[in-house]
Amino acid sequence: MAEPKELLYPEKWLLKASAGDRVTCELRMRIISGIIESGTILSENKLAADFAVSRSPVREALKVLASENIIRLERMGAVVIGLTEKEIEEIYDVRLLIETFVFERLVRMDVSELVRELSKILEMMKVATRYEDADEFSFQDVLFHETIIRAINHSHILMIWNNLKPVMESLILLSMRARFKEKYEDFDRIIKNHELYIEAIKAKDRDLMIESLHQNFDDVQGKVEDLWMSQQILSKGVEQND
Repeated sequence: MAEPKELLYPEKWLLKASAGDRVTCELRMRIISGIIESGTILSENKLAADFAVSRSPVREALKVLASENIIRLERMGAVVIGLTEKEIEEIYDVRLLIETFVFERLVRMDVSELVRELSKILEMMKVATRYEDADEFSFQDVLFHETIIRAINHSHILMIWNNLKPVMESLILLSMRARFKEKYEDFDRIIKNHELYIEAIKAKDRDLMIESLHQNFDDVQGKVEDLWMSQQILSKGVEQND
């Protein structure tokens, strides 16, 4: 398989990561980006040599990627499966469902501290935009949404998010890098979308939140209408329990 001249996964995101985590993140990025194509056979020995590590962290990495269904384990290695467009859409479906659920919890909470924290993160996103730092922007973007999810203190929702996060993080990073190169002017709109998120949370306005989610997720998928019915049903259920 062709190796990139430099690592795709940001080194600054891995300051405290283990060797296994480093191999996992980089392999995931190479697979999702298409540098390592579907059907490629991954050898433990070859990967260990490529990453200058023992076979143990490579084996650890392959197990994690197999749990994400982007590779299939084989004897002494694995076969790359990759992600289909349908699977990517499904990932965003789950993320949308999480965020609509979270918002319905936020309308019953004091969100003043959350709004302050999100505003700080948004300022960091603006700085990253000015310096055309796609990696930092992506990091802050993921942090923005994770901060919203963590605010409701729901352990099982957080568990789902944590399972989704590694692949989502790679997709966002690749997308933002491409946009900074090809469509930099689009970041004004992205920033405004996040400002709308904060405004909706602060006002606890469901209609405004739905608008902000539509703008954010339509940009990724182009259609989310089927999921709005789920959101409306959830809203009614929450209101009945109040």
